[in-house]
This record gives sequence, structure tokens and C-alpha cells, in this order.
Amino acid sequence: MPKSSTDLFTALDALGISHRTVKHPPLFTVEQSQGLRGTIPGGHTKNLFLRDKKSALYLIVALEDALIDLKGLHRVLGAIGRFSFGAADLLREVWGVAPGSVTPFGAINDTEGRVTVVLDAAMMEHEVLNYHPLDNTMTTTIGRDDLVRFLRSTGHEPRIERVSGLPAETE
Repeated sequence: MPKSSTDLFTALDALGISHRTVKHPPLFTVEQSQGLRGTIPGGHTKNLFLRDKKSALYLIVALEDALIDLKGLHRVLGAIGRFSFGAADLLREVWGVAPGSVTPFGAINDTEGRVTVVLDAAMMEHEVLNYHPLDNTMTTTIGRDDLVRFLRSTGHEPRIERVSGLPAETE
């Protein structure tokens, strides 16, 4: 059974990680988030759950307006073949969340360490960041260094790399 947002908050508290959560109607897209988030401070994000040709899984976490070239991203990250989006069933199985609730906090459910978490370097320039806490009816604000500490506590050593704003690959 996947962990809940309550389990996540308990884990963050146990690590001594400060966090603030705001409840809101369900949000499924960046556009919806922009319209309803109000004045939540910090970097607002998007998360891409991807798999390569050999079924290696990646979570790409970037600022909501980041331009990411999916055609060439596999080369930047050393993946095998181009990326495709991971299926909803795979997302639920491995990360414990439904589409629309994808978040780096899903690492709490990936006890086998199947997913490589990639944090965009541009996003990591923000001191505080915002993610759904396993549920798209809330947004949780956390410090960038605390995000890294949380990920490490789950056995996920995040890769901090520039994945946004790279020149687009042409066919």
C-alpha cells in the first residue's frame, strides 16, 4: 500500500525538515496550478516520469515553465534510447501516485530504488520549492537542501543537472 501525505509529513518531521502545506482543489496541470495557487512562495515545478528503451525509470523535476528537449534528454542523462512517458499503472506501482500527483516525494514509495531522480540545476537555484505531497489537492513548500536530504533518506541520491534550456535536438 503506497504511503499517504500523512506518512510523508511524519517522515519529514522525523528528519527535522520544515514544511508548509496549503490545501486546494485538485490540480492536474501546470496551468491549473498557476491559476489556483495564490501566493505560495518559491519555485513552482513540473515532474516528468519517464522510461528509456531498456525500461530504466527517471523522474525529471524542473521549474514549471522550463523547456526540456525530450528528444535529446537521454543523451544528456546517459540513458539508453529516447525517453517515453511512463504508463499510469507503472507510475502507481513504482512511485505510488496517480497521474497529476507526480512529485519527488514519491521516492518514499520506491523502496527498491527503481527511479533515478534528476533535479534541474535551474530549479535548484530557488531556496524553497513546491510539490504535491503525494496528493494533488495540496501543495507542500520545502527548502531545496531539505528536498535533497529527504531524497537521500529514501535511498535516492538525486542527480542535479541542467536539463532545461538546452538546445533542441532536430531529427
